[in-house]
Amino acid sequence: MNVRFEEMTKNHGVEVMDIFNHYVDHGFSAYPETRLPEQFFDKFIEITKGYPAFVIVDAGSNKIVGFCFLRNYNPFSAFKKTAEISYFIKPDYTGKGLGTIALKKLECEAKNAGIKVILASISSKNEQSLIFHKRNGFSECGKFRGIGEKKGIVFDVIWMQKDLL
Repeated sequence: MNVRFEEMTKNHGVEVMDIFNHYVDHGFSAYPETRLPEQFFDKFIEITKGYPAFVIVDAGSNKIVGFCFLRNYNPFSAFKKTAEISYFIKPDYTGKGLGTIALKKLECEAKNAGIKVILASISSKNEQSLIFHKRNGFSECGKFRGIGEKKGIVFDVIWMQKDLL
């Protein structure tokens, strides 16, 4: 699939929140229990300040088909070489390699920014994401048991880590 990455800006709020809210409604990829308003997009802009954040655009249709970003893992300078990763792909576009393309793009951006470690916070109920991350060089580095609950279902939060060489 031919895609391009565009810097995520306030102009992308509607599309990004539509994609994110799909995952709020369907499963455990996104942690909120209920859909978030479009205004929540401002939080994405805030938390990604100074970090790479992109929308993924299908070059053929010119439609936004996903988004991805790195963000600060911890605000203290001792952790400046560590970032947390997030990406969400429109359901019709999953299974086409876009997650891998987005991951490679963010890894390249991270290396250029001096980031050495990427972390991912994943629900234990999101088996596809756990498999994806393992397949792409992440390893489990921590587990918080039973700390999440969404729609009456308790889940663990699994932290995965990838060291960038």
